[in-house]
Amino acid sequence: MSENKIEIRKLYKAFGKKKVLNDMDLDVRQGESLVVIGGSGTGKSVLIKCIQGLLIPDSGSIKIDGHEVVGTTEDIHQKMGMLFQGAALFDSLSVWENVAFRLLDKSKMSKKDAKLEAIRVLRQVGLAPDVADLSPAELSGGMQKRVGLARAIITRPEIIFFDEPTTGLDPIMADVINDLIIESARGLGATTLTITHDMASARKIADRIAMLYQGKIIWSGTVKEMDKSDNPYLRQFISGSSHGPIKMEV
Repeated sequence: MSENKIEIRKLYKAFGKKKVLNDMDLDVRQGESLVVIGGSGTGKSVLIKCIQGLLIPDSGSIKIDGHEVVGTTEDIHQKMGMLFQGAALFDSLSVWENVAFRLLDKSKMSKKDAKLEAIRVLRQVGLAPDVADLSPAELSGGMQKRVGLARAIITRPEIIFFDEPTTGLDPIMADVINDLIIESARGLGATTLTITHDMASARKIADRIAMLYQGKIIWSGTVKEMDKSDNPYLRQFISGSSHGPIKMEV
């Protein structure tokens, strides 16, 4: 069996004349935390949506556990969890109902048991049981992220996606979320794929970092290798400089 949980080869996705993913290759190893960095509009979110089957690539291959998923009717979402950029909680549901949404939707678990399981997972992400009956609007941004994380891990997924997990958080709360991401993934033995602009977050949670630029992975390696790299695109991005080969559209 391949050591890769996810294997992507020659992935191509365009919207009209705009090539977003252009003959892209990427491996995500079993149990590793891979962080994909890159500027806005480089295709990071499109990449995740293609892996999840929410978008159909124009061409190319995506394999999970060695099985091709492009064009398949197999339900691969049971293996996956997702923490969305804005937490994406349902306003009309209580906190515990948000966390237990998939349990209530897909399993025959009773509401009572689903609530108990939601409270257990909320404790894992540092939230007290009395939060369970609140509405998302009553929570701070950091608490909403924790609820989103609880929802992502409650079904014990094999793969977890994190979409800009620290966006909108102050540096201290961002670090708390980073720690929870690490603890949650390790506790499950899950493979994680994170997309982010936050280099402090990337440095903390990544086993390996890959940079996406003009639809392709132009560099990948460990944090130590990143700091030693002389790749001019990578150097410009991690330093946040406006001067370099990357030209931002304004």
